Amino acid sequence: MADIQESSFDANTTENNEDMEIVTMVDVLKEEQELEADACAVLGGSDEKNCTYSKGYLKRQALYACVTCIPESKSDPTKRAGICLACSYSCHEGHDLIELYTRRNFRCDCGNSKFPGKQCNLDNDKAEINEENIYSHNFSGLYCTCERPYPDPEDKVVDEMIQCIICEDWYHCRHLGSPLPPLNSYSEMICSGCIAKHEFLLNYSGYTVTTVKEEENKENDTAPEVKAEIDVNISKEETGNLNVTAEAEAKEQEPECKMPKIKCDEITAKFWVENWRQHLCVCKDCLELYEIEKVKYLIDTQDTVHHYEEKGKAKALENTTESQNEKLMQALSSFDRVKQVEAITEYNSMKDQLKEYLQKFAENKKIVREEDIREFFSTMESRKKQRVEVPYFCR
Repeated sequence: MADIQESSFDANTTENNEDMEIVTMVDVLKEEQELEADACAVLGGSDEKNCTYSKGYLKRQALYACVTCIPESKSDPTKRAGICLACSYSCHEGHDLIELYTRRNFRCDCGNSKFPGKQCNLDNDKAEINEENIYSHNFSGLYCTCERPYPDPEDKVVDEMIQCIICEDWYHCRHLGSPLPPLNSYSEMICSGCIAKHEFLLNYSGYTVTTVKEEENKENDTAPEVKAEIDVNISKEETGNLNVTAEAEAKEQEPECKMPKIKCDEITAKFWVENWRQHLCVCKDCLELYEIEKVKYLIDTQDTVHHYEEKGKAKALENTTESQNEKLMQALSSFDRVKQVEAITEYNSMKDQLKEYLQKFAENKKIVREEDIREFFSTMESRKKQRVEVPYFCR
């Protein structure tokens, strides 16, 4: 958003400088809505009042690391710990917190042995340690392969950061070792380190933005023909029986595996197209592979950050609507039937007229001044008086 200058809100200055770049009320409201939507996406899916410890290792939740309570965590990896959203409010208010965005399969540490001498205000019945929690260098405020903080006061290069969906570390785009595709062309990224650790993903490179060349696909798609040498002394009948038996055994042993046979040899950061996870094979062998490599969450549709964010937005919208409706219903319940109908009619009328009134400002990109709002409600009030005034002949 353009910088908001004081002169932007001065009607006289604005009228005399029509070519000056200004920020209209529409711009401000739009940005506020976008910021609110982002906040709801990250926090909306998390519980802000209750510690999540009792729920176990959640699929995904917003997490924080407290530097005030554990300053050693900045330099000692063994001291790293994470707290849930509710504890960040109730137990660590005003503390120096590192925002970790969201993490999977994590259990709140607040008040356990990692916080010596401090109890959780929301749930003090916790184990000494959460064995399954994984603490990356992000919990120490460091990110990327460059091991730098974010924001980095010493980094003069303007660069975005993107999160790997497996290790969940954040990387500078320039440190990924791969050109960044257009923003809306991919849905998720897996860093080169995780690709090297889970090489089966190379078989699914066809679902990345940068795919294997078609010529290579055609070349690799043709599997080499396997020829079995059969002893010439075997009779035709035995040969026939052998073929039938071999085919039957092949069908029994052949797993219903859908993993592509083509394998990309280039171990680089991969940018995956939307819904690529749906193409991951779920045969018995592949499921065992995911289990061994501890990435079974990849086939869980609720694991994605997108799913979590959409859930948060829906929850926030529901809460906002419920809150507004509750207040409206409480006010209406104090009226009798006639006044309730009148109030609803007046409210709908005011809402429609205000929308129509502000639409003119939006279309002309004009600033809505305090005087404009006062004028609108003054007009509304005069119209109301005209409607309720009793005609002379009825007195």
